[in-house]
Amino acid sequence: MKTLSTTTPSFEADFTALLARASVAPEVSGVVREIIERVRTEGDVALLDYIARFDKQTLTAESLRVTAEEIEAALAQTPEVLSEALAIAARRIELFHKTQLPRDIEFTDEAGITCGMRWGALDAVGLYVPGGKAAYPSSVLMNAIPAKVAGVGRIAMVVPAPGRVLNPYVLAAAHAAGITEIYRVGGAQAVAALAYGTATIKRVDRIVGPGNAYVAEAKRQVFGQVGIDSIAGPSEVLIIADEGADPTQLAYDLLAQAEHDEDAQSILVTTSASLAEAVANEVTRALETLPRKQIARTSWDRHGAIILVQDEDEAVDIANRVAPEHLQLMLIDPAPIFSKVRHAGAVFLGRNTPEAMGDYIIGPNHVLPTSGTARFASGLSVYDFMKRTTYAAVPGQALAALGPHAVTLAKAEGLTAHAQSIAVRLPKD
Repeated sequence: MKTLSTTTPSFEADFTALLARASVAPEVSGVVREIIERVRTEGDVALLDYIARFDKQTLTAESLRVTAEEIEAALAQTPEVLSEALAIAARRIELFHKTQLPRDIEFTDEAGITCGMRWGALDAVGLYVPGGKAAYPSSVLMNAIPAKVAGVGRIAMVVPAPGRVLNPYVLAAAHAAGITEIYRVGGAQAVAALAYGTATIKRVDRIVGPGNAYVAEAKRQVFGQVGIDSIAGPSEVLIIADEGADPTQLAYDLLAQAEHDEDAQSILVTTSASLAEAVANEVTRALETLPRKQIARTSWDRHGAIILVQDEDEAVDIANRVAPEHLQLMLIDPAPIFSKVRHAGAVFLGRNTPEAMGDYIIGPNHVLPTSGTARFASGLSVYDFMKRTTYAAVPGQALAALGPHAVTLAKAEGLTAHAQSIAVRLPKD
């Protein structure tokens, strides 16, 4: 864990180093390219070969898909209290995302031309669900429900199943989200199958969902063939807290990100040196209580930081420069600072609103821009599963009035057929 202060001469260099992230390793890129090409050309044969090599299981094309009986068995293994929590979360996520549904527009201008824009859902979406260090039923809900609300007709879910073992809670979440098309395959090969299609897994139009470095690189490489949500980096949180904040609460807020993986980043920004010291001590104590303490400790040691600032303006400036995935304003009155926040994936206001609540149950999406991309990107929403089509209808009098100007513009660009396409429709006089 690093301690930085805006008053030290080395702050800018230290701050830049803190935010530095390694790029994709060349060996990852090359391996992924080979996997994608094999799946693209060999289809199920390559897919089954990679499953045997990486997941240590022998499957046939017929056994790739998870059966209805397996889903029912997973539901039977899911504690009632968890089923209830999934149902409540699903309802809240659906409610929030329904408010995002856009409206079509249409108007007729003074020239008599009708212009409009119509929204429509994608035909098919692929949902990648991790199955490595941790399984996340909440990610199933967050990725699938906006697609359902948008009106996507087909959602195909892929999830790795090493040793043919599937997390029953992931299947229970899929059931809560209404997903029935599920395949036991993960990694770059799953992304390739969704992007290009095989005899068993039909291609999709967009791929969403988190994964490891190989999955992220695969999504990068198939982008253009299909749409993707984003190239997700490690999870991150930045917390702005005043001296009245509870050090124990802040310690667990920081560790909630650190326990995701070793490359996650947790940063506390405060004007209070005493709070900074108390939080550092509480993190050390709390680490010992975590089942994933080795992961969390590595993350905190490598990428964690406490930044001392002189006032709230410096705190907001740092937040906007980081453009964090998650921004917690653990303040008595967060409104003044929130009004100055320009760049953040999601903001959590007040001491009773830890980011972890947003991961599960509040309603807004937890799939958010990372690694500073909140400067230009937004979290997952229904818009990621829809597209816009514009249309226009030009009556004769409007063509006569505006056509000559369009002809002039076309000739200025040297596009003669463009000009003629309009001119041949104009009145001869």
